[in-house]
Amino acid sequence: MTTLDADTVRHLSEAQVSVELQTEDMTLNIGPQHPSTHGVLRLVARVNGEQAYDVKPVIGYMHRGYEKLSEVRTYPQITTIVNRIDWVSGYANEVPFIVAAEKLMEIEVPERAQYIRLILTEMARISSHLVFNASYPLELGAATPLFFALRERERILDLLESVTGGRFHPNFNRIGGVKPAYGSGSTTRKQVQDLPAGFLAETRNAMDQVAIAVDELENLVAGNEIILARTKGIGILPPEVAAAYGVSGPNLRASGVPFDLRKTQDYLPYDKFDFDVITGENGDCWDRWYVRLAEIRESAKLVQQAIDSIPSGPLQAKVPKVIKVPKGETYVRAENPKGEMGYYLVSDGGSGPYRLKIRSASFSNISMLPWILEGALVPDIIAIMGSLDFVLGDVDR
Repeated sequence: MTTLDADTVRHLSEAQVSVELQTEDMTLNIGPQHPSTHGVLRLVARVNGEQAYDVKPVIGYMHRGYEKLSEVRTYPQITTIVNRIDWVSGYANEVPFIVAAEKLMEIEVPERAQYIRLILTEMARISSHLVFNASYPLELGAATPLFFALRERERILDLLESVTGGRFHPNFNRIGGVKPAYGSGSTTRKQVQDLPAGFLAETRNAMDQVAIAVDELENLVAGNEIILARTKGIGILPPEVAAAYGVSGPNLRASGVPFDLRKTQDYLPYDKFDFDVITGENGDCWDRWYVRLAEIRESAKLVQQAIDSIPSGPLQAKVPKVIKVPKGETYVRAENPKGEMGYYLVSDGGSGPYRLKIRSASFSNISMLPWILEGALVPDIIAIMGSLDFVLGDVDR
């Protein structure tokens, strides 16, 4: 029997291990997931060991055709559709569409109605970011932040419901202003009520409580070693790549680009208030989480400033009983919680749009998934996708 020397034995052992670790590429289907989560998205990835490459998102599982549905409805009916696009921040979806119709009709909206729109839009932003701060740590293994975030979100939704009558789908905006509330027992429908009694004081208190909750969330998450390990330096999105793919909102700002439509567009009177545009440094999962958390503080500041300076006056401009928008076209975009929400509206002079094209934030934000997931480890796919904060209703509009 031949005796092998030590070097030969070591070489054969290493060769055997090398052969055992060689694996063939495989196709991994991630999803489609249940619609009660972020929505129905499927990823088809080629995987070598634990590393993914050639990742292709497959969308369209819950396509609802909202653009075409809007073209066979009157303008007042369309708010019930658009606030269901990104259902987590439904109120904010209504505003840019209504503003587009108002621009073509050359309607000047009363200042009080503008302030109310701004207050409720920022409350919708807070609600949306709290959902993210509830779900994202949970996806990474931390359950406690969920309870803090959802507690504050319920507080915000209760206030939204007190004004609009709806929690998810407010349908509150009207061409020319906001929906007036009529007093109980009114038969002539001329006894118009304003915001609910005590709303401003309760909202101011809610903003104080939200600011405290944000500090608690930051302490909980920033001190979690597991979350730090799974987010710091993971899923880095350079600013030039983000811009090339049309990424917007917190995802773009996390990459260091200080672009916020609230600073550049006049769809709401943001120029009257002081707030900071939060940006990140590295464009990784951690920065995308932190930007959204910090934006809650800025939105709370905006709401408090608007409450302290809200003017008196009417809630509605004078508009015809039958809304017909003059011929023309316009594009209005707004800084929604997920990013840029835009409506390209074409009117032929009728009671409904001739054409409506919706530019939703989530659709563009996930367009760079093949780039950012190239070479990612399979466990990191969840961390990266969760940090993008998309809603499939916003993609499959």
